Amino acid sequence: MEMSLFLDSLRDPMGLPFYPVVFQGLMVLTFALHILMINMVLGSLLLALWGRFAGKGFPQRLAHALARGVTVILSVAIVLGVAPLLFVQTIYDPLWYSANLLSAWWVMLFLLLVTLAFLAAYFFYLRSDERPRWGLKACLFSIAAVVSAGAIMHMLNMEELQPQNWATWFSGSGTLATSGWAFNGFSPGRFGHFMAPALVNGGVLLMLYSWYFSKRQASDGDYLAWTARVGAGVMRFALIVQMAFGFWWLFELPGELNFLYHPAFHFGTTVAVVAIGLLFWTSYRPLQRAPWAALISLITVLAMGVTREALRMVYLRPFDYSIYDYPVQLDWGSTVLFLATFAGGLVVLSYPLLIAFKAGRGEQV
Repeated sequence: MEMSLFLDSLRDPMGLPFYPVVFQGLMVLTFALHILMINMVLGSLLLALWGRFAGKGFPQRLAHALARGVTVILSVAIVLGVAPLLFVQTIYDPLWYSANLLSAWWVMLFLLLVTLAFLAAYFFYLRSDERPRWGLKACLFSIAAVVSAGAIMHMLNMEELQPQNWATWFSGSGTLATSGWAFNGFSPGRFGHFMAPALVNGGVLLMLYSWYFSKRQASDGDYLAWTARVGAGVMRFALIVQMAFGFWWLFELPGELNFLYHPAFHFGTTVAVVAIGLLFWTSYRPLQRAPWAALISLITVLAMGVTREALRMVYLRPFDYSIYDYPVQLDWGSTVLFLATFAGGLVVLSYPLLIAFKAGRGEQV
């Protein structure tokens, strides 16, 4: 059976309840927000680890703030990660579930690692002052768990992009690989390109932290200025590392894809070059330009999400797999309910976020 026919036969026979492009757009948006939060989690943990054991004074003060913040950011990252995963399962179901069958135990391990990373981050925040050695171990474990969980999710995504290798991975050794421990298709350059922004966005987070609390009348100006400088320095260094991983990823791309000539590649490259220049610009006045750095970073991650989705479609083009050919059985009731709930959730969340933003700058909080 040809792979294109095989993939088409694995699609949900009930089809989609709405147009696939809508699910695709929401998938790109929610994935970008999710990966941005994951970057902040990993960046915060790394900077908190440095601050906690770099000495007393400003570094320890910053480490305590980051240790508290990372528990909240990780919660948001986990929640935001559910949406793109559901959208992938909806429009790329033959690919996603095939990868999950090949590497089933890694999927289970992913869930365990996320849970343990969260618990370790809380232990680091609550107990690192009382038990420094255990605090160090908890922080290191949380970092390792987050990176490992990311590696597993990256591997699953790479497996789904290579249907031509499924048969080899499953039975190429002469025996059927039914253990569920298959770990295939890992791309170091691509994975590093997703992980390196952890310190870019960690630096942006420090700049935002300083900018936000600098508006309080009783704020410690010296501490906040120091924090902003640290954030700017970390961001500049990480941008260089990020560019190196970007070139590495380009050399890993299969030549037959011809992605270098794709409009999405030109779009993503243009946005990246402009963003790097603008982020360097913000780093020379980090306390004042922090909101600009955050906006630039968000736009860049969204653009990279669009480019990533275009690359996925290029990977699948040889198999004639297009989400736009997915059978659609319009169900206005469930679709309207979903979209209304989504919009209503944004409205409801906006109020406590606004209150929290104002309260954090108040003198009584």
